[in-house]
Amino acid sequence: MSTTGATADPLAALGALPGVSESVESVRKAVDRVYGHRIMRRRSNEITSEAALRGARGSAALSGADWVLEEVRRRTDFSGDEEARVVGAALRLTAEAGQLLSIWRQSPLRVLARLHLVAAADKADQVGRPRQEGEPVDEPLVELPLPDAAEAHGRLEGLAELVMAGGSAPALVTAAVVHGELLALRPFTSHNGLVARAAERIVLINSGLDPKSVCPAEVGHAELGRAAYLAALDGYVSGTPEGMAAWIAHCGKAVGLGARESTAVCEALQRGAA
Repeated sequence: MSTTGATADPLAALGALPGVSESVESVRKAVDRVYGHRIMRRRSNEITSEAALRGARGSAALSGADWVLEEVRRRTDFSGDEEARVVGAALRLTAEAGQLLSIWRQSPLRVLARLHLVAAADKADQVGRPRQEGEPVDEPLVELPLPDAAEAHGRLEGLAELVMAGGSAPALVTAAVVHGELLALRPFTSHNGLVARAAERIVLINSGLDPKSVCPAEVGHAELGRAAYLAALDGYVSGTPEGMAAWIAHCGKAVGLGARESTAVCEALQRGAA
């Protein structure tokens, strides 16, 4: 991660980049619309459950398993082909994220290791820990240059320190940096995209921006498309102010689209109750 200058709070510095405050405000308004919906007062658990399902579907789509929602809803066995395993991993991560909220600010590295363990769903030696020098990374849809293991470890430690330090940065900025840094580093031997998006979800919930987890950014990332996702990620990796701001704005659009999705679910439930 690169910032515009030395500062005790680099995430806050990113929040001051041109255009970022507008993205933050747009996201806040979108989230407020969902939480202000009358259905949320009576049936928020249903909205949360539906958002989790749709978020998992979106995350899996970005990792190459672009299933229709009803197939994800219908399927009970995800042990078949590679796409099925990806969808199963996304669903497990979405469920697990809610169990790790209290640990995140105290031990983000522990949470990330747990997320990888849950996604991989096996007991191989390389599961549940950052990769070591010489271990290959299976992340075919992210074709950026791969940092070596030593650099990945160092930057992962730095990211954890930023998370634990807190600070005044908006939740969107922190979530975007956590997401972007994990994709750039690919610190695990597999499932880095799924883990990165689950970590973004944890930040958005834990920050208080989306405490009921009804604004699934994964839905928005999938709707914006893989090409736009990877192009925005290139901006993050560039480390330039413009590139960083573009990545944060992209993540903001994704959260806004996730909020719109859940607003539509609320509207559908309201029509059914009328």
